[in-house]
Amino acid sequence: MPRLTALLGALFLAGAALVLPAPAVQAAAGHQVLMSGYAFSPRTLTITAGDTVTWTNQDQAPHDVKTTSGPASVHSPMLSKGGSWSHTFTTPGTYGYLCTVHPGMTAQLVVEPAAAPAPTVRQHQHPTATAPRTRSAGAMPSSRHMGHSAEAAAPGAAKTPSPSPTASASAAPAAAQPAVDNAASATRPLSPLLLLTGVVAGVAVLCLLLVGSRSAAAASRNEEAGTS
Repeated sequence: MPRLTALLGALFLAGAALVLPAPAVQAAAGHQVLMSGYAFSPRTLTITAGDTVTWTNQDQAPHDVKTTSGPASVHSPMLSKGGSWSHTFTTPGTYGYLCTVHPGMTAQLVVEPAAAPAPTVRQHQHPTATAPRTRSAGAMPSSRHMGHSAEAAAPGAAKTPSPSPTASASAAPAAAQPAVDNAASATRPLSPLLLLTGVVAGVAVLCLLLVGSRSAAAASRNEEAGTS
């Protein structure tokens, strides 16, 4: 029983510790905007809050990035040819921006809200243990093993006869019956009437032995008295 209790406790702790891992947070994405031919490419870009946008100047002339509308103000330093600048947008909304050196260079950036992470789902494993089966002393054996138990018990019964007259009377018909009847008679409880008959027979034999012993003692005393 202590081992079974410990096993159940271990299974319960293992089931409680078994949880589904939380969904991985989506890594922030990076986006590229080129300053080429006095224009921003692409002119319209849609990203998710938390993403980073990098502007790279490929023109000979210097350019910069300055927002003209949107929920937040952004202004980059002046970028010469080959220079780049990055900014991470955390506030959702629509941003309009341009190059202050070349006002005709305009573009738009749409920042969408990040998807909320799904709640962590915990799955607990409920251990199911089956209680060990205990066979009582008076339980009837199963039909599958009945024949084997009867065959194993038959040789032992033949080698060691019972001194009781009741057992002798019940063993004679049992030996003449088939193996199935032997198994049935071996597992069948004795009748109360048969038990009572055996007790009465035993008491009668005991009384006869007692009377015989007393008669023998009286005869012995009479012989001793006659000789004296």
